[in-house]
Amino acid sequence: MKKEFRVKRNEDFSKIIARKKSFANSCFIIYKDENQMGHGRVGISVSKKLGNAVTRNKIKRQLRMMIQECFHFDEEVDYIVIVRKRFLDNTYIENKKELEYLYKKVKRKEISK
Repeated sequence: MKKEFRVKRNEDFSKIIARKKSFANSCFIIYKDENQMGHGRVGISVSKKLGNAVTRNKIKRQLRMMIQECFHFDEEVDYIVIVRKRFLDNTYIENKKELEYLYKKVKRKEISK
């Protein structure tokens, strides 16, 4: 995932989460908000409760790869993906399926409006 497609600033994270448009399942929470940048962005949040720095960095690397395969960056939407503890119990493929399912749920809710 290219750096231009990432949400990096704390103010952006806070703004997106404050909008309270969220979707969740057992492994992830996704917050979304519209933007005016011409492309989508994704921010990743991994709590210190999930493990030490090595573990959290591994989770972020895996999640960036999943996001690159699942998400579409041509729409003007910002997403924040928060990882839950259940992520550690599943395999990479199971986590990817969970993320795909949740992303499709977000897209269905967007279309129904």
